[in-house]
Amino acid sequence: MSEHRRKPPQPQGGGRAAARRGQSDASSGRRAAPRGATGSPADSYGSSSYGADSRDSGGEERPYGGRAEARRAAQRGGRRRAADNAAPGRRGGPGGTGPGRGRGRAAAAPGKKRFIDYPRAGKFGWRRWVPSWKLVSGMFLGFVGSLVVMVGVGYAMVSIPNENDAAKSQNNVYYWADGTQMVATGTGVNRQNVSIDKIPKAMQFAVISAENKSFYQDSGVDPMGILRALANMARGGQTQGGSTITQQYVKNTYLSQEQTVTRKFKEMFISIKVGTKLSKDDIMRGYLNTSYFGRGAYGIQAAAQTYYGKDAVQLTRSQCAFLAALLKGPTYYDPAGNADLDKAATAAANTERSKARWAWILGEMHKDKHLTDAQYQEAIKKYPSPQGRKATKGMTGQISYLADTAKKYVLSHSDITEAQFDKGGYQIYTTFQKDKVNALSAAVKKIQQQRLHPKTEPRDKYVQFGAASVNPSDGAIVALYGGDGYEKGHFTNNADTSGVPVGSTWKPFVLAAAMEYGTYKSDGLGISPLSKYNGDDHLKVRRPDGTYYLNKDNSTFYQNNESPHPWGYITLRKAMEQSINTPFVQLAVDVGLQKVRDVAQASGVLDESMSSLNPSFAIGTSTPSAIRMADAYATFAASGMHRDPYSVTKVKYNGEDKPGFTKPKSSQAMPANVANNVTDVLQNVIQNGTGQNAKALGRTAAGKTGTTDKNKSAWFVGYTQQLSTSVAMFRENPKDHKLLSMNGTAGVDSIHGGDIPTSVWTEYMKLALQGQNDPGFPDATKIGSVQDEVGAPSPTPTVAATPSATPSAKPSPSPSESTTGPSPSASQTCNGWSWKCNSTTGGTTTGGTGTSPSPSPSASDTTGTTTGSTKGNGNGGLFGGTQG
Repeated sequence: MSEHRRKPPQPQGGGRAAARRGQSDASSGRRAAPRGATGSPADSYGSSSYGADSRDSGGEERPYGGRAEARRAAQRGGRRRAADNAAPGRRGGPGGTGPGRGRGRAAAAPGKKRFIDYPRAGKFGWRRWVPSWKLVSGMFLGFVGSLVVMVGVGYAMVSIPNENDAAKSQNNVYYWADGTQMVATGTGVNRQNVSIDKIPKAMQFAVISAENKSFYQDSGVDPMGILRALANMARGGQTQGGSTITQQYVKNTYLSQEQTVTRKFKEMFISIKVGTKLSKDDIMRGYLNTSYFGRGAYGIQAAAQTYYGKDAVQLTRSQCAFLAALLKGPTYYDPAGNADLDKAATAAANTERSKARWAWILGEMHKDKHLTDAQYQEAIKKYPSPQGRKATKGMTGQISYLADTAKKYVLSHSDITEAQFDKGGYQIYTTFQKDKVNALSAAVKKIQQQRLHPKTEPRDKYVQFGAASVNPSDGAIVALYGGDGYEKGHFTNNADTSGVPVGSTWKPFVLAAAMEYGTYKSDGLGISPLSKYNGDDHLKVRRPDGTYYLNKDNSTFYQNNESPHPWGYITLRKAMEQSINTPFVQLAVDVGLQKVRDVAQASGVLDESMSSLNPSFAIGTSTPSAIRMADAYATFAASGMHRDPYSVTKVKYNGEDKPGFTKPKSSQAMPANVANNVTDVLQNVIQNGTGQNAKALGRTAAGKTGTTDKNKSAWFVGYTQQLSTSVAMFRENPKDHKLLSMNGTAGVDSIHGGDIPTSVWTEYMKLALQGQNDPGFPDATKIGSVQDEVGAPSPTPTVAATPSATPSAKPSPSPSESTTGPSPSASQTCNGWSWKCNSTTGGTTTGGTGTSPSPSPSASDTTGTTTGSTKGNGNGGLFGGTQG
């Protein structure tokens, strides 16, 4: 570059900006700083005069540059200062020499060494963020040290559990709806600790072989088991039990019910301490003295007395294996069954599970050399069936079933386990009203004494009743009848047991579905109860596509009524009144069986109690409990508003309310006018149909009768606005709990829902509603359109008038044995009280007319099954013959 193009050198004193500042200082009278006072290189090497030549001043030659050069110099100085802080003695740093030394001192004081050098000083880029080996090792040692201290503190703070403390029992106290005490019941007399020498070796080896084979070798803690429990808890599941006998012993004696991480760690520390401080015999004794064996029995001594009526020391090897099997879960391994707690825990299923585990435990004991060949063969020879259940203190009469229902509700609406509940200490406030419970029990006993004579009549033996009464306004269960009582050996709660088909009491759900959804022909428009369907006997069932239902052998399926009376095409209202099967079977198919199921479920019937979807589903092959049927009909009483039934309002433990016991929320199960129209039709059943025995109540009521195939059960479910009550009657084999026919019971050919069950219902409702007003029901307005079944004749003047909602003239109290004039034609209606009408009043719910069951011709003695057999259909075809 030529000399004349070179940029003039800039003065090191800061250039024109510095000159201006100098002029400003001069004009303002400020004194300029002495040369070198600022630490700037310009102060040491040259004049601040703009444009002066450095050679003229006698100094050394300065480099060319300007503001850009100044910025680069400042950047270089910054890097030098950072390096100087990291390495004292370098150029420009403390103790160093050369240019920049003064500047470094002015900019920053000497760097102080940090306790944790992170991010790392003197490193640039990603290296600043890589910890040094000193930092890593220091942190690791600190963590390990802290962990050791924590374990030491935790170990020192926990104490070894005392099995005698765990054996202290408390009562569970139940209260009536008005707050007065119902019963205080507990298992205090059923808890007794025994020494290790009183526990058979076979019992000890049975639990070792079944649960913890390494018991005598392990330290008492299974770390993987604890991690699994913590992981399961983190996922929101139930915490798993201890994996070793030591941990299970600690869990048994841990009185807190919290399911928290803190508790799991505390249990771990206790287990470690127990494993180091106690001998294996002490741990085994503690475990077997605190374990829960079901039936309220805590400890091996209580279990031996409860299941075999003997002391623990007298148990055989086979019995020891049976009791060890219970530790897997008494709800599912007690042969007596616990179906009230879980539908899968039936007596049959539990017996099968118990036998399988009993045999497996004996096999493991033999494999582990705890049994010789001869001892094993002797023990496996016969299953040691235990004795039956026994009533506990205070659990007599209906109290036992009330407490059972409340306990079941508590366990299903909280995280309280059965073992925790049976330890006692809970106060349970129920919805049961003492006066109504006594009234229901009195009604059953009164009718039993009047109609049944089991000591002299074999057919009257094994007859049972189940009943429940629900408040439609909120779903509260105010009364129930569960059976003869625990003290009489009846431990099944008939009010809360499924397994008894409901028969024609199911038909209102079919009608409700039809009025809400219509049929496949009505394009979603609900149909009127004045629609007509064929009521004749032995009819084929048509699918919407025009084909017919078939049996398994591809023969045509026929639906039967109780008798062959030719009803012809009748309104659904009349069919409900006389409980005729064939119209409702065809109607359910036309509406859609799934829609019928949906309506029943929305009304309160549990899904698991409903049978498979086939034509007979429409006439009551499902098996809801008495509580659920009362609750479902309460939905009709409440104009379609459903509330789940509940029996507990509050639970207290240690003075604190347990969560989960607020009133169930309500939901609109069906349109109000649909429910009101169903009620209107069911009022007619009591006034003119199969439920006329209920007219003796003397107030507005609605209800439906029901009887099932082979006369194995009979029902009446009815309601007012204040109460909805269901009554079931059935015979049961006490050995295998299978239903028996009631043909011949109470001295009549067959029992119908309109007979004894309706009498019990009426007697109870008289007492329960005594002194209360009669509010009636909301008016039902016209609903849907008339949609007759395919094939129904067009209306003509000769067709009989459709029955109105107004009750017909009062029928004679007893049917005549003969009739005058010709038999009714297919298109004529029937009084329902002549012998011919009595023999054809639809299904098997026709009994109970008048004040006592009336004689009927032989045709009416046969259910749909028998009729089907006579006509070559055989047991109602593929779908059975459950009748109305």
